[in-house]
Amino acid sequence: MLCALTVRELKPGTIEQFKETFVPDDEMQAPPGWKHFYALQNVDDENEVITFGFFDGTLEELRAASGTAANTTNVAPPPMSSSRPLAPTASSR
Repeated sequence: MLCALTVRELKPGTIEQFKETFVPDDEMQAPPGWKHFYALQNVDDENEVITFGFFDGTLEELRAASGTAANTTNVAPPPMSSSRPLAPTASSR
């Protein structure tokens, strides 16, 4: 199990668009391998969002899934001004 974490700086006023296109709901199926996904909004900066999720697979499978996730779910890229991905880490679960 791997955990992927990203800090995203959204364009001002786009948090609702981000939630609609990026945060899975009951009707949006997560891409293969993803087990749980979370998005947190910074209380001090409404344009900063931290996203993290748990991926059941190898690092190579995660990298391959990351390159195809938007294409397989028909989700537009989030309205970001910047993104700071952090390296995936192994979960102790």
